[in-house]
Amino acid sequence: MDADVRRAADLDVRPGAAVDGRRGAVPAEEAVAAGGETVGEVDGTGVAEVRPIVLRPGDRGPEVTRLQRRLHARHYYFGRINGRYDEQTKFAVWALQKTHGMAVKGAVGPREFAALDRPVRRRPLVSNGGANRVEVNLTRQMLTVYRNRRPVLYAHISSGAEVNYCRNGHCGNAVTPVGDFRVTRRAPGWTTGPLGSMFNSLYFVGGIALHGSSKVPLRPASHGCVRLPLSTSKRLYEIVNIGDPVYVRGKIHRRR
Repeated sequence: MDADVRRAADLDVRPGAAVDGRRGAVPAEEAVAAGGETVGEVDGTGVAEVRPIVLRPGDRGPEVTRLQRRLHARHYYFGRINGRYDEQTKFAVWALQKTHGMAVKGAVGPREFAALDRPVRRRPLVSNGGANRVEVNLTRQMLTVYRNRRPVLYAHISSGAEVNYCRNGHCGNAVTPVGDFRVTRRAPGWTTGPLGSMFNSLYFVGGIALHGSSKVPLRPASHGCVRLPLSTSKRLYEIVNIGDPVYVRGKIHRRR
């Protein structure tokens, strides 16, 4: 048996980890603690180097499929399980990163995989809210849906930009109101008005709604509505009913 292989067995190193101090050495317990997905690549000596898997928008394959399934199981992803790191997958990753206080970016690495393995449970915005409710956090630009007091949907959102606007003869201030509301009206599918198109709209105060959009950037950008990714809005429309409470809290961070 090769000396390096014997040492690997003695040290209980995860298959594919170097053990002689060369770059890339990762003992099994450290790799598990990091929470990362890993792959091994054998070099000419018969000892492989552990490389953490990092997934990015545009990637395809079984690892992306696995990521989508894990995001779905944790209530972040509601699109197709198709093995493609597309825009809807990216939005789900953003929601995961926001929930766990990470830098919001497209790449998925060891920290994100660890968060999927050991998810945190954040305090509700409203401690005595309804058993079935929607919470909108303007500060974090996140939406959470509770059913029977348990979170069943997490979503990245884009709320009102808080700027004055005039479009197609309609002028106002793009503000998402803060307060306690209820869903008053539902409009399935696409509807188009003077301020743009909305998908699966759930109105909670006047013409302000939770709705799907093809544009959900990392900044507040709407005229006052709460924009969600299209695939997420489909699920939202299925589980939120007229009369359900909508709690909006926080304030946006303006970019300087």
